[in-house]
Amino acid sequence: MKKIILSVFLILSLSLIFYYVNNLKNTEIITCPISIKIVTVNGLSMSPFLNSGQEVIALYNYYDCNEVLRNDVVLYKYSGNSNLLIKFVKAIPGDKWSLEKTDSGYKIIINDVFLVNSESSPYLIPEGSIKMLELYAEDYPIIPADTYLLLGDKTDGSLDSTSFGLVGKKDIIAKVRIAD
Repeated sequence: MKKIILSVFLILSLSLIFYYVNNLKNTEIITCPISIKIVTVNGLSMSPFLNSGQEVIALYNYYDCNEVLRNDVVLYKYSGNSNLLIKFVKAIPGDKWSLEKTDSGYKIIINDVFLVNSESSPYLIPEGSIKMLELYAEDYPIIPADTYLLLGDKTDGSLDSTSFGLVGKKDIIAKVRIAD
């Protein structure tokens, strides 16, 4: 009886191995070539988190095979600007977001939490700089698929989503890591 059970187990095991190997031959292997470059920060919009002249590591094509995550630092290709922008990802697809008017400007709320910068200071966008975000917040109270809110570290906004609105994943071209 033990020999029969062992034989059945062996046959089933070999069948599974054969099935796996046979299907492996027909499976396309997906690769994600990442190009790594050293980039120098230019400008003050990410200060104090990143300073002008500081070098960072840019992982180009990283997002071809990886998800963009909240608080990632990214390089963004802004239409009409030959320089790449470096920004924080502050909201991702599926996030609920809104704006709250205060006496001194507008706060950005993501999933019922006020957004803060790297120093835990709340973003407070002046009334004259909020128009673009107001339009998007009205039309898209939930961040759509493949769309992101990008902000600098300046709490009153910079050349970021406060200026150009939500951005598409196709224009996020690299993940940024801080060089040691």
